[in-house]
Amino acid sequence: MINTGVGFSICLKCTAEKFAELCEKDGISPAPYLARNQWVLVEKVSALHGDEWKSLIRQSYDLIVNRLPKKRRVELGLS
Repeated sequence: MINTGVGFSICLKCTAEKFAELCEKDGISPAPYLARNQWVLVEKVSALHGDEWKSLIRQSYDLIVNRLPKKRRVELGLS
């Protein structure tokens, strides 16, 4: 999470397809400096619903972990 001075905000990594879809929603925009790598900035909790939150957080986690070298994943206990 980052502090934008307006309360809640979180950046999430997503697929290219999901990035385009999410950026069309109110309260979600391309993340500053990270958008070229398909990160979105969610500034309104109400922009997503419960299951969407769970799915996007899981997807973000998986995308990041899967990009780590295998050795690092083992070191972190993620493999």
